[in-house]
Amino acid sequence: MENLKLMVALPEIALLVAASMVIIADAAAPERCRMAIDRLALGALLFPLTATIWQMGAGQGSVYGFNGMYVADSLGHLLKLCSYAAVAATIVYARGYGMSRGLQRGEFYGLILFALLGQMVMISSASLLVVYMGLELMSLSLYAIAAMRRDSPASTEAAMKYFILGALASGFLLYGMSMLYGGAGDLSIAGIAKAFSDAQTNKIVLVFGTVFIVAGLAFKFGAVPFHMWVPDVYQGTPTSATLLIAGAPKLAAFAIAFRLLVEGLLAVAADWQQMLIVLAVLSLGVGNIVAIAQTNLKRMLAYSTISQVGFVLLGLLSGVVQGNAGSAAGAYSGSLFYVISYVLTTLGTFGLIQVLARQGFEAEEIADLRGLNRRSPGLALVMLILMFSLAGVPPFVGFYAKLAVLQSVVNAGLVWLAVYAVLMSLIGAFYYLRVVKTMYFDDASDSAPILAGADAKAVLAVNGALVLLLGLVPGPLMTACANAIRQALSG
Repeated sequence: MENLKLMVALPEIALLVAASMVIIADAAAPERCRMAIDRLALGALLFPLTATIWQMGAGQGSVYGFNGMYVADSLGHLLKLCSYAAVAATIVYARGYGMSRGLQRGEFYGLILFALLGQMVMISSASLLVVYMGLELMSLSLYAIAAMRRDSPASTEAAMKYFILGALASGFLLYGMSMLYGGAGDLSIAGIAKAFSDAQTNKIVLVFGTVFIVAGLAFKFGAVPFHMWVPDVYQGTPTSATLLIAGAPKLAAFAIAFRLLVEGLLAVAADWQQMLIVLAVLSLGVGNIVAIAQTNLKRMLAYSTISQVGFVLLGLLSGVVQGNAGSAAGAYSGSLFYVISYVLTTLGTFGLIQVLARQGFEAEEIADLRGLNRRSPGLALVMLILMFSLAGVPPFVGFYAKLAVLQSVVNAGLVWLAVYAVLMSLIGAFYYLRVVKTMYFDDASDSAPILAGADAKAVLAVNGALVLLLGLVPGPLMTACANAIRQALSG
């Protein structure tokens, strides 16, 4: 039976073995073979992918292991599959960019895989201890990746800011977890949820712990007023590292937010939902308004991320209405769908920046996209699709994601909040459309050929096609999100 319970963490075990093999192979391989280390890293993803598909095929519902500290359920399977896809696309996009900047090294790809391992641990955690262990594994790997260009002052500065503020966020979370443990006497998320239903439990300690938990989660999401690290880190780090920070970790952040707030702290939803309202209002306002003034494309996308996080929080705060959780599944599944669609679009935007970059040229200013339609109509079309999706223009996936979240907000009786979100989205449409205008109507300022590999261009084309296809046919993904949330709520 214990061997069977180990199968709960089979994808993580498989990835750990594969990541170790990548690092050993890089150390032992001849110099000429090391340039293909990214192919080996891509192959390593097949191990956890196979294990996750096997778990899904077993169809056992929510399965717990390690004394209830770890869970394999539909929510975890869905988020892990999306994480594999995001990391695979990131590796493909990073190949040409990394070769021209000295990042095509085994430790770079080893850290990517260990960051993914941390995300997987966060996604499947059922205990505060496991949440923190996965968070630190992911965070430390990302800190190291952000600082990998040691000869770049901007990269070093961004890595230091990321490390210091990330450590502060981890401290908030750890302090909140310690208060939850002190109040509940249990590290398991299920035990904390049970403690809230116990009349003899000191609720004051638990509520204070919840405040620090929400603050720590806001740091990890990059929500205002805990957003100060996002613009500097996005702009200062190499674009391949920026994509690693901006992409798959958002899936893991949603997972721990759901595990902690919904599965563990649903009894005090009225308290943390009020905090999320403040965070969402500030994120939507600051993110959209400040982004208008940006000329650096990566910095603009950073403030765009902050505003997009506001929509994710809108879904999370709409689940419980006056103590009634009847609409919780719809609200949380809408938020999950939004996170997945955002990550898909983010992969494309930062992937395109890497495709356009070349040695000595980063292509990270909005002005660098001038006349892109004349130089490469295909790449310009993909960027147009991505910008329209982020702005919420139909028929792209961003429109349906916003619609799903706004519907849950209206159903929760927060009509004023839905109206505010729409108004902020209209303001945000300006800076997205400015990028489209620059590509299609401004004269080209750069005539150099685009030297991106065929694999990166192919993945970028698939990326753009999925943004369009999931907007036209959102049903399958929305159904998968809804089923995952329902099982998690009932498990």
